[in-house]
Formats: sequence, structure tokens, C-alpha cells
Amino acid sequence: MKLSTLILNLSLAIFLVAGCNDSPVDNDKNKSGDHSETITKFIVTAKPTALENAADYLLTADSLTSGTVSTLNNGTEQDGTYRYYTTDQEQTKFFSFLYGNNGEVATYTLNNNGDLEKIASFQSDRVHAFAPVNKDILSMHIPGISQQNDPTARWYRINTETVQKVDEGEINTKELAGNGEWAFFSWIKQVDDKVFAPYYSISAAGQNVFSTQYPDSAWIAVFSYPEMELQKIIKDDRTSFIGRYYTDGLSVDESGDVYAFSYSVANDDEHQFISTKPTAVTRIKDGKLSFDQDYFFNIEEASGGYHMTNHIYASDGFAVLLMTKEQNGRYDEGKRLAVVNLYDKTFRWVSGFPEASNIFKIMERNYLVSEDGSTAHIGITLKKEGEKGEGSSFIYNIDVANASATRGLKVEGGRITAIHKLENSSN
Repeated sequence: MKLSTLILNLSLAIFLVAGCNDSPVDNDKNKSGDHSETITKFIVTAKPTALENAADYLLTADSLTSGTVSTLNNGTEQDGTYRYYTTDQEQTKFFSFLYGNNGEVATYTLNNNGDLEKIASFQSDRVHAFAPVNKDILSMHIPGISQQNDPTARWYRINTETVQKVDEGEINTKELAGNGEWAFFSWIKQVDDKVFAPYYSISAAGQNVFSTQYPDSAWIAVFSYPEMELQKIIKDDRTSFIGRYYTDGLSVDESGDVYAFSYSVANDDEHQFISTKPTAVTRIKDGKLSFDQDYFFNIEEASGGYHMTNHIYASDGFAVLLMTKEQNGRYDEGKRLAVVNLYDKTFRWVSGFPEASNIFKIMERNYLVSEDGSTAHIGITLKKEGEKGEGSSFIYNIDVANASATRGLKVEGGRITAIHKLENSSN
């Protein structure tokens, strides 16, 4: 063999051996934990059906499309009967608000085992509206039926990194309304670098009704952030107010346009519905601080006389609507689902969802949309077959493109009240 050939073969052998030895070293490095692994869980909150006035339990699940979870000897029990939930924008922290004066705000994360772990808590006023804004959770305590003489709303800015209140301020709701009544915020939403706060006008503060003399107008207060200084009030008279009590009425699409959902539930002192406007959707185009007068989607007309009670924005202009044939009240939820395309104003009923007559209870809020925006998740409790009362609870997964529903995760022993996704990235 020639010397040059021998040298070439020897070099090749050394290269192959070195190459083979590199892989185990890299694999050992990966096994040592130098790569990042994300733990994902779904948080399903459920109120035990076997107990009266029971608090929610926080349950964790790996999937919303199949399987079973139970409240029996399982989950994290909450303190207080009525709880409301949100996550930060990164979905790494889960916040639990107590509906009550001076109630606890509890914060949870996922530990490295994928279990919920309480990391902080503090006391706060009763919270009527809250939402993630930048690195904060912005919450509002709004005067209404429990406060007869003080129209002062109080806002709190909770930093999601320190998990503590870092700022607070006041809003005079009577001055904001400017019509002799009080402004009551239905919800709050981050839009670009501002906060949009739709509100309705109430005249019966201190009584057990939210009556008004202005049932046929919609208002949005626009605040700077984080200063929460009022910049403008946007008004439209084509619908009644946006949202409902504890119910979000705004969604922002991928292009930054804001869609406003009016459920038309304004009432007088006798609890009679007095708005002459239909349940409908209006729009505020990206970067604008006024309603787009060229856009109006009459949901009542498109559905053949049904009323919209809530909505879930999915993606690409698709939204799931909760609908009812009867005039809906301030706390009622429609039990029939529809999918609309906000862009071309098409309307379709959802197939595969249980008949309204078979539903005992449907989730009021805290629905979840898949990361790709293709599926909306909603929890329901069915009636017992052949009996009165609560039966089994399931999460139904709504394919928005096909307007179809499939039954997914079963929740034993509890009525579903919220669905959230939570992640923990560990190194």
C-alpha cells in the first residue's frame, strides 16, 4: 500500500471515531439539564356538586380533548365561595380573586413536577373587572349596588413578576358618566399601549338593580397606561352598552382592530328590558379612537331573532357566540352556540353541541382558546337523565372553522367554572 493511501485511511478512521464520540458527549450534556423543557398543564376549576356553597377546586389536566379528572380527594381547594381567575400574558402565573370585600388574591405557578404551587397572596378590595396589561394584572373595584353615596372606583396594578400591588388610583364614576348617573365598567382590555374600559350608565346605586335612563348608548373610556389618566370617551348610539356585569365585551383581532359586543340588557327600575337596540357587534379600527361607522353586524337579525349573551374570540375573525331565544338577563348565559365570521358577517349554528334543554349549567366566563386559535374550549354541566338536577360535566371543544363541537375531558363531581392554560419553563 502506498504511503499516501495509508495516511488517508488513517485520517478517515480518526475522523469517524471522533465523530462517533461527539454524540454521546452532547447527549450527556442534554441529559444533564442544559436544555430547556416546558411543562404545560390545563387548569380546570370546578365547584363540587355534592356540597352546598362549596368553594372551587383547582384541578390539573394534561389534555382537554379526552380523559377524566375528579374533585374527589383531588385538587387545590379555594378559600371563599365565589372565585374568578386569570393568568399573566406569558401564562406562567395563575391568579385567583375572591368575590368579596377585602378578599384574598392568591397566585399559583407550576412547580418542576407539574403541580400547582401557591407562591403569594395579599388582600384586595372586591374586584369587578380585571385583565393582564403588559407585565401587570390591572383590577378595578367599582361602586354600584353596595355603595349609595360614594361614586369612586378604585384601580390596582399588580406586578406579575413581584406578585404585589405596585400602584393604585381612583376614578370618579359620576364625573366620568357626565349625565347624572354613574359609570359602571363591564370589563377592561389592553389595546396597544392603552386601556379600553367599556361601561354602562346606572342610576340606582344602593339598590338591587342596575337601572338607567340611557339604555341605547355604548361608551368606552380610554386610559393611558400605567398612569390610568383618562384620554377620551368613545361613544356610539347604534347599540346598547358593551359587555355585561362581570362579562367581557371587547376583543382585539390579529390586525389590531377592536370588536365591541353589545348584549342589549339595559333595564329600568322594574327590571324590564328597555333598550331598543339589537344585540350586535361594532368595530374600532386599529389606531383609532372612534367607532367605525361603516361597520355594523346585527347578530339578532343574522340569527333569526336570537339574543347574544357572551362571546369567545378565536382567531382570523372567527368568534363563538352564546345565544338564547329568550330575552337574556344580566346574569343569564345562552345555552346554544353559534360561530360568526366578523369579517364577512356570516353566521352558523354549532353542530354536535348538546341541546339547550339538556344543559343544566354552562360556563359564564373564563373560556379558553387553543394557541393556534382553531378551537374554543367551554365547560358545561348536563342535566341528570330523567331527573332534575346536575349530571355530568364535560369540556366541549369547538372547531371554529367547521362550527362543530366534540365532547372532551370529563370532570367528575364538579361543575366547571373556568379553564386556563399554565406553563413552567425549567432549565
